Amino acid sequence: MKKVVIACFVIALMAACGGSDSKEDKSGKTTTDNSTNPDYQNGLALVAKNKCMTCHAIDQKLTGPAYREVSKKYANSSDTIVSHLAQKIISGGKGVWGEILMTPHPDLSKDDAEAMVKYILLLSK
Repeated sequence: MKKVVIACFVIALMAACGGSDSKEDKSGKTTTDNSTNPDYQNGLALVAKNKCMTCHAIDQKLTGPAYREVSKKYANSSDTIVSHLAQKIISGGKGVWGEILMTPHPDLSKDDAEAMVKYILLLSK
């Protein structure tokens, strides 16, 4: 299991490191390469460390919602929303994205959970 998590982290890191600072997606909208953003790098490492990709993927719904869908829903969010979403990561829950319970992460610090949320929110930019 540990090897799978490390492999996912390496693949995600490799995907994040190539290309220019901006690119055009399929809709013609220009997006920014966030891979050099400290919030992106720190959040990605925490997501990998906490095995979030077991239930989530960036562009595909698995057990939990795709991170890009979450980032679109909460685009341009306030610090209050970041704090609220961080608390949801810590305490777990269900209802917003379906009835499957998200595993709580009670040992995760509020700062680390907020870093994870900031990473996810950067995916819509």
